[in-house]
Amino acid sequence: MRIVGYIEHPVLKITIFQMENKLSVKLESGLFEQTYKFRTGEQINTVEDIRKLVDDTFIAAVLEEMARMRSIRSEGLARFGPAEEDEEFEEIL
Repeated sequence: MRIVGYIEHPVLKITIFQMENKLSVKLESGLFEQTYKFRTGEQINTVEDIRKLVDDTFIAAVLEEMARMRSIRSEGLARFGPAEEDEEFEEIL
């Protein structure tokens, strides 16, 4: 897999990859990422096709999904239990 391009965005890091007969676009925000893969021949054949695909509507949906992912993570951590406190060790002199 090799990087074949980037798409500038103020919030997301957007990277385009190519591997054999596939193009992928990875969108990252903090701890979260989404990757969309396309086989060549499925309407998406070039880096320029990926750039056209990743329009304002696509990015809005990605950002909405990222917010949902953050919520799922937060809720999962809350169910997991409170953060463990540091164990106290007796003082050794």
